[in-house]
Amino acid sequence: MSGPQIRSEALMSGLGDPALLRGFAYVGGRWVGGAGGAGIAVTNPADGAEIGSVARLTAADSAAAVDAAEAAFPAWAAALPQARSALLRRWFELMLVHREDLARIMTFEQGKPLSEARGEIDYAASFVEFYAEEARRPNIESVTSHLHDAEVEIWREPVGVAALITPWNFPAAMLTRKAAAALAAGCTVVAHPSAETPFSALALAELAERAGFPAGVFNVVTGDAATVVGPWTEDPRVRALSFTGSTEIGKLLYRQSAATVKRLVLELGGHAPFLVFAEADLDQAAEEAVKAKFATTGQDCLGANRFLVERPVYEGFCTRFAARIAALTLGPGMEDRDLGPLMNGRAVAKQEEHVADALKRGAKLLTGGRRSGLGPLYFEPTLLVDVPPDALIFREETFGPVAAVAAFDSEEEAVARANDTEYGLVAYVHALDPRRIYRLSRALQFGMVAINRTKVTGAPIPFGGMKQSGLAREGARYGLEAFTDIKYVCRDWA
Repeated sequence: MSGPQIRSEALMSGLGDPALLRGFAYVGGRWVGGAGGAGIAVTNPADGAEIGSVARLTAADSAAAVDAAEAAFPAWAAALPQARSALLRRWFELMLVHREDLARIMTFEQGKPLSEARGEIDYAASFVEFYAEEARRPNIESVTSHLHDAEVEIWREPVGVAALITPWNFPAAMLTRKAAAALAAGCTVVAHPSAETPFSALALAELAERAGFPAGVFNVVTGDAATVVGPWTEDPRVRALSFTGSTEIGKLLYRQSAATVKRLVLELGGHAPFLVFAEADLDQAAEEAVKAKFATTGQDCLGANRFLVERPVYEGFCTRFAARIAALTLGPGMEDRDLGPLMNGRAVAKQEEHVADALKRGAKLLTGGRRSGLGPLYFEPTLLVDVPPDALIFREETFGPVAAVAAFDSEEEAVARANDTEYGLVAYVHALDPRRIYRLSRALQFGMVAINRTKVTGAPIPFGGMKQSGLAREGARYGLEAFTDIKYVCRDWA
């Protein structure tokens, strides 16, 4: 392999606009191959076929991206808010125009069903639209002065260059959720997409260029994560760093960023409990349980990992849940089945490990439990019941299509077991007693609590967790905070 190239005729021939499929990185308003030699191969998890390769940039190339962003920052920060808003709005409009192509690219490189990919493009675009509107409303606050003859104001100003590191499970939405907020605030951006799913980010860079963003304002740097991101954590010009991924890597970035005291947004692991109480609507709970567990083939930090059901309705819930899981279909993303392949062999091995461990400890298998004959990265949607508390699947994030269920006997026990984790991203509750719902909403140590539903996220809400699920929030006006500094001005006119 001699450099970035596109190999997949199946993908290229199905695109309305093949120019969206780019193999070069985007730095300083130019498409660059870098000096890293052979490109990074990207494969389709559905069949292992190579889609193509992307540029493997070096540490020097990564630093050059910061150079470009730093050079572009003064003009971008000084631009009128409505000018930044107009460019974000145009980027949003282009994403909608090219929705089908963006979804197709994502399905080929990530493996998720095509309908889910379309939904992610809509979700990704919603952040750009939201922050296009927020960009027009910079927060300048007048404060009643505590001093005689003094006028007091509080301003929010962009911090500078923002580094964004995005994961493979939501390759479009995690980029726009970060980038749109940073750009609206007046920051310039250097972004590093996962090497497993870089084409979605590069397609968004192509659309950003078409939207008219000035050179250096939005940069996408492909390559090995350690090579690209390492220099950013050490560079004092990079004032903010936003990362979505594992808690382990988040802690590493936290340590590496300490010397330059960066603003950090860390959206890390989840280990969500799904609590079902005796008064709940069991049919609704079972339907929502499928959504909470099996969206993105279980590869979602919001995915429910620990299903805890009150004993009087335990058997009824398990029966309903098992029937719905057994009816799920599995296949390549372009066939648009309910579930697609997992991202890589490590993910499949983890499902096997968790199933084997739970069965060894006394759990029962109701459906699934093994690799599918469709290919090496397919794992059957699986339900384990009577899972003991010490099973690995109740102690670790599974990140795959394996659901684990256990019974509880009291509300106090349910809360204690739900909170017994280092993670605190989201908790799901199915109950009808309003007093219980209030108590649980208070007692559960999670940044987000979903009551009798699964879908809770969106551009207007603050997304993020407690404990080791991360720092700060994304979305809403809170998503601007890490990308701005507060400046206090005290003025005497005398």
